[in-house]
Amino acid sequence: MPTPVRVRFCPSPTGSPHVGFARAALYNWAFARHHGGTFVFRIEDTDKERSTEESYEAMVGTLQWLGLDWDEGPLVGGPHAPYRQSERTELYRDVLARLADSSYTYDCYCTTDEVAARRLESGSKQMGYDGFCRDLTPEQLDAFLAAGRRPVVRFRMPDGSITWDDLVRGEVTFETQYVPDFALCRANGDPLYTLVNPVDDALMEITHVLRGEDLLSSTPRQIPLHEALVDLGVSKAVPAFGHLPLIMGEGNKKLSKRDPQSHLWAYRDNGYLPEGLLNYLALLGWAIAADRDVFTLEEMVEAFDIRDVNPNPARFDTKKCDAINTSHLRMLSVEEITNRALPFLKASGVLTDPVSPADQQLLELAMPFVAERVNKLTEVGDMLGFLFVADEDFALDPADREKLVDTDEGQAVVQAALDALRGLGIWSAAQISDALQGALVEEMGLKPRVAFGPVRVAVTGRRISPPLFESLELLGRERSLVRLQAALG
Repeated sequence: MPTPVRVRFCPSPTGSPHVGFARAALYNWAFARHHGGTFVFRIEDTDKERSTEESYEAMVGTLQWLGLDWDEGPLVGGPHAPYRQSERTELYRDVLARLADSSYTYDCYCTTDEVAARRLESGSKQMGYDGFCRDLTPEQLDAFLAAGRRPVVRFRMPDGSITWDDLVRGEVTFETQYVPDFALCRANGDPLYTLVNPVDDALMEITHVLRGEDLLSSTPRQIPLHEALVDLGVSKAVPAFGHLPLIMGEGNKKLSKRDPQSHLWAYRDNGYLPEGLLNYLALLGWAIAADRDVFTLEEMVEAFDIRDVNPNPARFDTKKCDAINTSHLRMLSVEEITNRALPFLKASGVLTDPVSPADQQLLELAMPFVAERVNKLTEVGDMLGFLFVADEDFALDPADREKLVDTDEGQAVVQAALDALRGLGIWSAAQISDALQGALVEEMGLKPRVAFGPVRVAVTGRRISPPLFESLELLGRERSLVRLQAALG
């Protein structure tokens, strides 16, 4: 890139963060990091009715959880502060005045009903404003003012066409006859997104705008406004634009904020790794190689080229997201998985906060047996909870108990296991294995799958658990025998 790259991510704090939010942030962040540029995070909170502090804090927290650090913005500051639009009103008023002085804008006094009536009378099918107030006579202006009307400010769209080289889609052209003059502020003077977004990009010297395809139709409005800002000396140059592909959900429909798989916090709360989720989101429009899906953020930064982003819609596949997350879990050490699982173990009540020394030691002994089996951090508690629950609170999964323990065969297996383990001299996984193999497989003639299922449910509560013999060793002789006895009713 010939100039220092400056990109921005500018969400509106009007709801919960979603996967589209994260992918847009990721692509902008990776683009900035790849080019050694600046990643600006700003908040577009001009929608006073819908913007909330809760949503703002959630967006900041989301980027922090994902590890997408910003160079300028909230909590960080920077040379173009403030980074919340609600705190930049005077800047917008100044630009509005300069645009008006240079005749780039005009006051519009029309009501919505009047515009609709003129369209009906003329038979025009073109939607949007018809330019009625572009050149008002003094008499018309006096009449509007006498009626007490308050104008909105509209930008004069130029004649001809607007063409740009989209960084994702190539050359895009819009005929301006189909792009009506648009409002820049409300009648009460409050600035609109159509003004504040380009003005902030200009004042913050943004060089590249990477945003969703759903905003493509606003670009032929923004480019002439950017050109006007350059002419007025507000901006140095018109930024380059790139429009990212849509993310599709079930039924080949655009993924909605209301779709369950769209909710970003659900992935955090369900124990996904941020690097696993980001890896998958990166694949929704981009690939590091034709034969490779799993990579680190550092590898993405090294390889990321915005020109390689596919403009076609990308479908969100939950199963593939899960598989990518599992691959990243396998890349972590047992110690790292333990550290990351601790907050979930505490939140679910499996461990106390702070963790007792005895429970900490037991956790470290048990983790090697589940680190290669879990697909999400929340599954650690499901796997190991039986080790930490008090015996009086221990319960078997009802479905697993009915299927494997409460049958005649299941009861016989549990009784034989109890008898074999009672007299065991050394309580170790090896000795436990020998005793159960002898009693259940050799003496009763059962296949291992049939033989060990009832024992597993009796001592861990579930048919899916860490390796059985090691689980019994970790649980200890006394607690294991108590649970086997309890399973007999």
